[in-house]
Amino acid sequence: MADIVVAPPVRASLPAARLQGLWLAPPLAILAALFFYPFGLIVAQAFGGDQHVLSFANFEHVLRSRQFLSGLSHTISIAVAASAGCLVLGFVFSLVIAFVPFPGARLVGRLIDTFIALPTFLVALAFTFVYGSAGLLNQSLMQAFHLSLPPLNFLYTQWGVVLSEITVYTPFIMRPLLACFSQIDGAQIEMAGSLGARPLRIIRQIILPAALPALLAGGSLCLLLTVNEFGIVLFIGAKDVITLPLLIYGKAIQEFDYTTACVIAVVNIALSLGLYACYRSVVSFCGGRRAAMG
Repeated sequence: MADIVVAPPVRASLPAARLQGLWLAPPLAILAALFFYPFGLIVAQAFGGDQHVLSFANFEHVLRSRQFLSGLSHTISIAVAASAGCLVLGFVFSLVIAFVPFPGARLVGRLIDTFIALPTFLVALAFTFVYGSAGLLNQSLMQAFHLSLPPLNFLYTQWGVVLSEITVYTPFIMRPLLACFSQIDGAQIEMAGSLGARPLRIIRQIILPAALPALLAGGSLCLLLTVNEFGIVLFIGAKDVITLPLLIYGKAIQEFDYTTACVIAVVNIALSLGLYACYRSVVSFCGGRRAAMG
């Protein structure tokens, strides 16, 4: 029997390899100019300061300051509260749109997609017109009850920021949930209902397990977005509510303290990258889980 000769793998020629390297050069140059170089300047300023001497003294001074600790606390508490509110409202609204038939359900779903594209400060502006000190609601209550001061002041507190962010980011939960609910077999729900299962039990045993991957992914994304939210906090101007992005803006633009601003920016970037890694892990886990179940 004749021996079978296996041909060696064909390697790319040297000119082709050089051509591939040339194709990689432009995007790498753009990334270096638009991202890596500015980020390197921020890190260098954070560690070196104006003296350009490598030291952790700037981080030690800033991270121990009461202003930074307060900003970090506000950032995390607002992000967690807003994300939790988005999860609850998004799940309830998605249930109604997907499983409670009513006229205009499809139109509402399309409006949700449109709402995602709107700038975040528009919601803060609308809330100011409605709930602000000179807003429609306060003015109506002052005229109706002959009050000298506005009775509602929640908009200019931390809860006003949380409510605004919930309004903005709830559609980011609803969009994946509606897509997930559209894949649930309606025969399962009808069968469970015919066997006497109540709506809460159907939600707990059929709908919620199917929606869990979308809830985890959407909640992780909302947490990442709310941690970095700047426009809503700045526009509302809540008293004593300073988050990390707003603190960076104040130190760099108003106080010209670039070293402190860069230190806080590095911390904020590290927090954002950590949350993004969690988000990617959740999406990857949910995708692998779907593939395994499919």
